[in-house]
Amino acid sequence: MPKATHSPDASETDSLLKLVTSGGAIEFDREREGAWIEVIRKMDEVYSDLLRYEVDLEHKNAELEEAQAFVTNVIESVSDILIVCDAKGSVQQVNSAFQRTLGRGHDEIVGKKMADIIDAADFTKLAWLLKPRGTSDVVDGELRFSADGGSSDLFAINSSPRHDHRGRFIGVVLTGRPIGELRRAYEALHKAHHELQRAQRQLVEQEKMASLGRLVAGVAHELNNPISFVYGNIHTLTRYRTAIVAYLDAIHGDAGADDLAALRKRLRVDDILEDFGPLIEGTMEGAVRISEIVKNLRRLSFSRLGEFERVNIERLINTAVLWAVRTKNVRLDVQIEVEPELWISGNEGQLHQVIVNLVENAIDAMRSTASPRLVVSAARKGNEILVRISDNGPGILEDHINHIFEPFFTTKQVGEGTGLGLWISYGIVREHGGELSAVNEPDGGATFSFQLPAV
Repeated sequence: MPKATHSPDASETDSLLKLVTSGGAIEFDREREGAWIEVIRKMDEVYSDLLRYEVDLEHKNAELEEAQAFVTNVIESVSDILIVCDAKGSVQQVNSAFQRTLGRGHDEIVGKKMADIIDAADFTKLAWLLKPRGTSDVVDGELRFSADGGSSDLFAINSSPRHDHRGRFIGVVLTGRPIGELRRAYEALHKAHHELQRAQRQLVEQEKMASLGRLVAGVAHELNNPISFVYGNIHTLTRYRTAIVAYLDAIHGDAGADDLAALRKRLRVDDILEDFGPLIEGTMEGAVRISEIVKNLRRLSFSRLGEFERVNIERLINTAVLWAVRTKNVRLDVQIEVEPELWISGNEGQLHQVIVNLVENAIDAMRSTASPRLVVSAARKGNEILVRISDNGPGILEDHINHIFEPFFTTKQVGEGTGLGLWISYGIVREHGGELSAVNEPDGGATFSFQLPAV
């Protein structure tokens, strides 16, 4: 058997291949044998790498196809039209929504210039949407497309630029939706907003009517006493008038002195004359009291919204607390501590409503309190006037204290409140330059307070 002892040349390689293919045996020395084994080992490694690379490539291709299918599915599922253009304005990709808009197939659209598929009247608008620009420079416009059977509806178009990995402008992506659809959506939104505003106004009006009802009840209670007093005095004066007329008729008649004296005693003319003064004074006092109530009511009712005037805090608090307590018809200890000559600038009717709301809420909070006590105070604090309404009820729950000024929040039973009283009061105080707040007192109960600029 021949032995290879040196590197084979071309002829020797030829003979070697012949020996291999002919099935003969070749014998190498150890050095040559190791070299050939190393070559074979390297070939096995390369082959293994090729197999592994092929498997990885198949996985990558599968993932790429899956991602491409996903993107295609998303694009086809979008209801808005989508058009991908290159830097020259040629269509590269469209979705099914745009194909349906034009009434043409994918192959009939791709490759065409955008100028060929839009309405001729919109040529001037196209350049603005296709122009090169920065990455974040998104522009809007409106286009009509040339569809089978005429022009399409007007579309609201959004144009986003595309750039390659080097940042070079390579085209735009156009998305659009029919203006008619947008208008319908805006109209529906506007209608819903209008309905919400109307419902809110109705609720606010209901709360105002409830406040007016409580105000009228307080006025009725307040008017009842002086009217009853005046009515009783007038009834008495009517009886006295009958007696005086009878006595005067006797004087102007033929009655003698003895008869007149007896009649004067029987009719108690002297007592009547003595009682005239107190009756007239009492009637006048009742009439003045009624006049003051009517003045207060007129002042509260006819102040125009937004019209500010000088308001006497002492008079405001006394009237509001009196009427609020009268409407509740409960027994409680009321303490009013107001410094004299406190004046602010504001709408007296609105501020009256705030105090009435706060007092009524305090009274409601003390329903289960054995000895309810209400303290209403007002004092000057620098250039402001601090008003406080305190009760000795159970206080406000910690979970509720951050929500009590929210609209429609209420802890009362259904039918007892709308949840708008504190919200409206909060807004009125804010409009007057103050801030309404609530805290729980360490000894129990709650205090609502607000500060307003002093005049």
